[in-house]
Order: sequence, then C-alpha cells, then structure tokens
Amino acid sequence: MKRERLFFCIPLSLLTLFIFNSPSLMTTAQNINSSTSSCNRTCGGISIPFPFGIGQKHCYLNDWYEVVCNTTTTSSGNLLAPFLSKINRELVTITLRNSIDTSYGVVHIKSPVTSSGCSQQPAVKPPPLNLTGKGSPFFITETNRLVSVGCDARALVTNIESQIIGCESSCDGRDNKNKSRSDKICGGYRCCQAVITADKPQVIGVNLESSDGGDCKVAFLTNETYSPANVTEAEEVYSKGFSVVELGWFFDSRLRDPVGCVNLTETGIYTSAPSCVCEYGYFSGFGYSNCYCNNIGYRGNPYLPGGCVDIDECEEGKGRNSCGEQTCVNVPGSFRCEPKESGKIKPVIQGLILGLVLLFLVLGIWGLIKFVKKRRKIIQKRKFFKRNGGLLLKQQLTTQEGGNVETSKIFTSKELEKATDSFNKNRVLGQGGQGTVYKGMLVDGRIVAVKRSKALDEDKVEEFINEVSVLS
Repeated sequence: MKRERLFFCIPLSLLTLFIFNSPSLMTTAQNINSSTSSCNRTCGGISIPFPFGIGQKHCYLNDWYEVVCNTTTTSSGNLLAPFLSKINRELVTITLRNSIDTSYGVVHIKSPVTSSGCSQQPAVKPPPLNLTGKGSPFFITETNRLVSVGCDARALVTNIESQIIGCESSCDGRDNKNKSRSDKICGGYRCCQAVITADKPQVIGVNLESSDGGDCKVAFLTNETYSPANVTEAEEVYSKGFSVVELGWFFDSRLRDPVGCVNLTETGIYTSAPSCVCEYGYFSGFGYSNCYCNNIGYRGNPYLPGGCVDIDECEEGKGRNSCGEQTCVNVPGSFRCEPKESGKIKPVIQGLILGLVLLFLVLGIWGLIKFVKKRRKIIQKRKFFKRNGGLLLKQQLTTQEGGNVETSKIFTSKELEKATDSFNKNRVLGQGGQGTVYKGMLVDGRIVAVKRSKALDEDKVEEFINEVSVLS
C-alpha cells in the first residue's frame, strides 16, 4: 500500500511543479482572456482581430502586430484610421487565413505612389517598403504587381537582388493598332505591369524612368487588377496618392502555440472534422504556426481558445436547402437530414415511453420492497425458531426411539393459527405453568392439542421443550 501511494504522489508532484513553474502557460491564458474581453477590436470601422490589437500589450501578440488608431486627413475630413505601428503604414483590411486553399493571413495597406511630371510637381520617389526586422512576420505576396501608367514610362522594381523586374508603357498609336479596349491586362499601351517573381520578399522599392519629362507618369505596387479598359489617367492615380498592397503574415509560435488544433504538418491529412488546423514552418528566422478554422462547419479565430465556432448550417440555409423536405439537424462541424415526423405523434410516443418507464420503475421498487420484507421475515422466523428452542425440540424428536413417527411433527405458526381458529378463547382446554393448551383441528380432520407458551423466558426454554416432548 505504501508503494502505491508513493508511486501516485511522484507524478502528481511533477505535474504540480510543471504547472506552477510554467509562467508562459499562466500568462498566456491571462493574455488570451484579456484579448477577447477588454480590448478594442475596431478602428475607423475596420476589424482588428487577434493576434493584432490596439492599446495595451496584452491585446496583441507582440510589437509587430500592434495597431495604432490615429487621426488622418481625407477629402471627407479628419477620420480615425488604423496604422501598423512597426512599419507606419495605414491598414485597409486584416484577414485571417480561412481555408486550406490559402497559405497565410493577409493585410492590405496603403502604399505611396512613385510619380514624375504630375501636377507640375517635382518627381516623387518614396522610400522602399521595408518589412525586415527581428521576428517580422510580414512579406510581400505574389498577388502584387508592378504597374505603370502613362506614356513612354519605364518602371523597375528595386531592392530585389539577382532579378530585374520591370515594364514599359507607351501611348504611340502604332502600338495601339492591334490593341483592344477589352484587354484584360495592361500590356504596354497606356499602362504596363510586371509580376513579382521573388519568393516572399520583405524589401521592395519602385523606380520610374521616362524618355520625355513632360507628361504625368506613375508607377506603384498593387494587388488590384488594371487593364486598358479600367485604368485611370496617371493624374488621377497621383491625386489619389496611394495604392493598395497586399502583405502576407504568419503567427509567431515562439510566444504561444494555438491549443486544440490539428497539426497538419505532422499528420499530413485528417480523417475527422477538427474545429481548427495548423501548419508549422520557419520564416525570417522564427518558427511560425499558420492556422485556420476548418471551413467545413466552423468559422472564427483559430488563435483564441474556442475561437473556431460551429456553424449552424440549418439556420444559415445550406443544410436546409440540401435536406429539402427532410428535417435539417445541426451537428458539430456538419449537419444531417432526418425524415420529418408528425408534430402530434412524436410527443405522444415520447409520453408513452416515459409513462412505461415510470411504471416499470414503480413496480420494480414495489417488488424490491416486498422481497426485502419477505426476506427479513424469513430471517426473523429462523432467529425466533432457534431462540425459542426449535432446534432443541427438533433434535429430541429425531432421537426418540420406538413409537409411531406420526406422534412427532413440527408445524408452522400459520398451520397452528388455522387449527386453533387464531387461538380462539373458545378453544382453550386448560392452562399450565408454561402456557395455555388449545383444542385444534388439522386439515385432515385430526384433533390435536396445541400448547402456546405464555412468555419468552430463556431460562425455561429447555423445560418447556421437555414438556412438549413428553406430551408428544
């Protein structure tokens, strides 16, 4: 027994030490609870989901995810707008990874435009977009394009080693004779574009060259699609002042690892329908986790405990439309279709079943009580039989020699009560020192004498039994 107790206490002690000596677990839980309850999650009408956050440090994962809500001047007046603090760029949207088809979360930011000869202003060449830094989770995605708008313009991407990325645009009519206003992309007439072929670059700049310095020309990075059919004039792009650039981002798992998600990097495939899934890797010198809520039945934020919430497909229509005339029943991560049942029959059946269950329960309890009482009575009779000398009488009767065996027989109390009409006073034949004698009649018609002791006296039990034996 001592060994068992010792064996149990050792793991318990180790577990206790692990819990109380793991501040990261305790502080993480506190940070998570704070991030979901006390932090502001919007700025300028834009949603700021965790790991991004505004305000106190527990509202965001680390400084790279900090968002500052500043006042910015627009044509509509002064408005609040969110800015990524570390790179000082205005946010347009923040999106969590939402399915297996995407590879990371994205943010869209406003980026200044490189220009030349616009509004009689000097050429503008903004500094490169620099996302580098220790633990930076950001990079420029492959959905962005270098776009140039204007005549006789040559745009180049800078700060990317070992690659030359650029394009040229022209307004020469000879270049346009085979062009159509329905071209899907900017192929060189009035605008051009080039694909960013570098893998997840973190620094990128835009340079603009022109063979003539008169007309307005602009060049910029953007994830928006431009074609000769929808491209605006260079002056309009310049007056807008910015383009929208898409950045990818990863979750820094050095600080906290999402709990309860399936590790797709190790398993490769999952057979059940987990609420959230994570992939793990390395980027920019740190380990990251890239998680998403399983889009088959869940939505929400995988970086918060219980953040992936089950979708009620029956309420939202998907399940209801699929089930048709059948009843849609929501289950975690999915739904099922069941045949419709009559609204009146079902409660009746349920009531019937409940009534039968209660009936059997009552009968079972009643039967159990009867059994216990009967058993108790049998035990009590055996006890009285032994205490009142029954065993002694039985022994004497079986050891008697000679005589008729019919003269010796032990009757039950019920048989004697029946024979004496419940010990009726009219049946009394006489009284002795040990009890009263009654006249009795057995079932077969024989007349017998029944002696009933007056009171239990354990000292006189043997005397009474001897008397009965002699009478027999």
